[in-house]
Parts: sequence; C-alpha cells; structure tokens
Amino acid sequence: VQLVESGGGSVQAGGSLRLSCAPSKDTDASFCMGWFRQVPGKQREAVAFIDRDGVTTYTDSVKGRFTISGDVWKNTLYLQMNSLKTEDTAMYYCAVDGGVWVGCPPSVDFYFWGRGTQVTVSS
Repeated sequence: VQLVESGGGSVQAGGSLRLSCAPSKDTDASFCMGWFRQVPGKQREAVAFIDRDGVTTYTDSVKGRFTISGDVWKNTLYLQMNSLKTEDTAMYYCAVDGGVWVGCPPSVDFYFWGRGTQVTVSS
C-alpha cells in the first residue's frame, strides 16, 4: 500500500501549511501514524505521532506550532504547520504501521510510507 502526501509548497517564515496523507487503497487500521522529515545530507527526523487513543507526541522543535491529526481506521493523516521557520524546510513523509504494532513512537520503521512532499520556508 502506498501512502500519498499532499499540501507541501513554499511559504514565507511565519506562514502556515497543512499536509495531508492518504493511502492508495484500503488497508488495515493502524495503531500509530506519524510524520517525519528529512533534509538532504541529514538523518531523517521524527516530527509527530498520533495513536488510536488520540494521544499525540511531538519533537521539541515543533511543539506549540504543529498539530497532528488523523483517522487511524482510514489511515488518513494531517499535519497543520503554523509559525513556520526556515529550519522547517525539508521533505516531509507520512508513515503508518498498518496494524503492525511497533510502538508509538515506533521502535523500528513503520511498515507503510509515502514518497514525500517538499516544504520550503523562506525568510
């Protein structure tokens, strides 16, 4: 199953973007879903997670600015990004466990991933 992200783009610092993620076809409900980001030449970074109970976790750098939401039963996922900073510039990927519990945040890679959507924040 392929996840498809959308909503990326270019925005000035202080602006907002909303990322969306949906599966290409139906799959088993997930226990945990998340957003990651990666800058060329750097390690992939976990941004935010949401589990079946609606519990959310965020990396410190986005707390208070980003909000993750979604439907684990449909494997749809969103990331509302406000007060964007230039350091938020990255390729953003969504991922879900597809019903295979690996922890939330996960202890190993999620099973299903998207191909990414680019977010560019300019000063």
